[in-house]
Amino acid sequence: MKFKIIIYLFCAFTISSTNLPAGEQVLSLNEIMDRVEKRYDVPDFSAYFIQESTLKAMGISDVASGRIFVKRPGMMRWEYDRPDRNTIITDGKKLWIYKPDDNQVMIGKAPSFFGDGKGAGFLSDMKLIRRKFDVSLEKEKSSHDWVLKLVPKEKTINLSDIYLSISKISFTVKKIITYNEYNDENRIELINSKFNLNLDESLFGFIVPEGTDVLMLDE
Repeated sequence: MKFKIIIYLFCAFTISSTNLPAGEQVLSLNEIMDRVEKRYDVPDFSAYFIQESTLKAMGISDVASGRIFVKRPGMMRWEYDRPDRNTIITDGKKLWIYKPDDNQVMIGKAPSFFGDGKGAGFLSDMKLIRRKFDVSLEKEKSSHDWVLKLVPKEKTINLSDIYLSISKISFTVKKIITYNEYNDENRIELINSKFNLNLDESLFGFIVPEGTDVLMLDE
């Protein structure tokens, strides 16, 4: 079950919005997207994340947390510290899912999980959002965030809608909520995002430890 929920992260994405604080400038959707793209037009960033995944048909939810590291172009590392230790790594071409407690690593191709912005892959290139999704601005429910609705231009079973909560102050992504055709929900909250950390590229590669069981995901 936990493995299924972790994999579900890679099939896509977010949430809520607002009444404007006094004196705040009214921005169009294109202006918001311009500011978001500019904020993330940096070599790298990192954040703490809390993820809640819900399989609606089974009535099962699971909560996980850890840190995410992103480096352009296309490199990501998700380090889960609870409920189990798992590390999901991509260099933009290959994908590794390492489960040290099970002495197992799964190896696949990054585009299968992150292509076209799936699996929060847009975090490594915000311009993917406007290229791959029809974007609309949701009715405001919060004075602190904008909420953008993303509908993939090419429909898949694994991804129907994404909602992004964008900070009105920093233009950072605060929440990512993803739904699939079965209305399963994957909610990721990003906390304390830090930019321009000069992350080493070695963080986004993986050497299989000797004696580790290897499963090829693409076979």
